Amino acid sequence: MEDYAIILDYLPYGYIKEGMSTFKKKPVAQAIGTENFTLLELIPKEDVDLEIHETVYIGQGKRDKINRVKGKLDFENLTATSRIEVDYVVEEIIHDKEEKYVKFFNEAVPLNTRLHTLEFLPGVGNKHMWAIIKAREENPFESFEDMKKRVKLIGDPAILIAKKVKMELDTTKDKRGKNKYNLFTYIPRTNKRPNRDSPRKPNKGFNRGGKRKFKKKQHD
Repeated sequence: MEDYAIILDYLPYGYIKEGMSTFKKKPVAQAIGTENFTLLELIPKEDVDLEIHETVYIGQGKRDKINRVKGKLDFENLTATSRIEVDYVVEEIIHDKEEKYVKFFNEAVPLNTRLHTLEFLPGVGNKHMWAIIKAREENPFESFEDMKKRVKLIGDPAILIAKKVKMELDTTKDKRGKNKYNLFTYIPRTNKRPNRDSPRKPNKGFNRGGKRKFKKKQHD
């Protein structure tokens, strides 16, 4: 469930199709939640204008600008503007919630005896994984900058997470192997728009409880 969302695109005359009049068309906005990167369709209140990149409250209780959350969106239903803006906004959210994602690197666990959750991140293989694990065992990471200094192999950890989030959001591509697991997002299974307050199944691989035996792979 999302309490806040960032506007990706605002259409004051709604979705305009070729040959259709804009008369009495209701405004609509596309946005992304700041907690789980949920893509959303929002209906603003009357006489309210929204700005791209604006953060709006969509949680329970009184809302200043949003009348209702119409539903969740699939990536393929985003406008061209939203698809461009989502890249920038995802990175902004990750940096704003740096503590949350640094915690992920400190607490990520094995999915099974052959695959670790860290290996779901684009570009993170067995060698990178063990470098991260070794560094965090010596001392938990305190920030993205701390990670970059201590684990030089992985580059910018915020960019790694952003790439993974974008892969998870893009429902236009077939996902196999490691790419089929979502760590940070909730993706609708169908084009139906479920109630925003319906129960959400936990994402696979992220913050899974319990200790598991994990066999270290042999390096070539």
